[in-house]
Amino acid sequence: MDFIFLLGRALFVAIFVASAIGHFAAKDQMVGYAKSLGAPNPETMVPVTGAVLIAGALMVLLGLWADVGALLLIGFLAGITPIMHAYWKSTDPQERQQQQIHFNKNLSLLGGAIVIFWLYAEAEDLPLSLTNSVF
Repeated sequence: MDFIFLLGRALFVAIFVASAIGHFAAKDQMVGYAKSLGAPNPETMVPVTGAVLIAGALMVLLGLWADVGALLLIGFLAGITPIMHAYWKSTDPQERQQQQIHFNKNLSLLGGAIVIFWLYAEAEDLPLSLTNSVF
């Protein structure tokens, strides 16, 4: 069963790792997209959030202060979701539907990150984890 816990963490963080890579590999496109949606200071925030994503994802994956890693992911999702996926602002039905899907996906990921934070903050010696929690 220990492997199942590690596999679940790996599958959970895969989307954050892929997104972090995009923050750096396609930085100019990400900055342009963030600007078009009114995100604050995208030239700075795109690489900063990319670093937050990769740090949080790796911490959860490795079980290295995974509660802190989950908090990084929680902060990212709570901060950026209503800015980047504000479907209620879209007048185009297709765009509105796409943004609503992304908004709901992020809400689900936020829920998962909250559960991971709680689990690591409450449990001791979780399997296949490098450290216990900070909190």
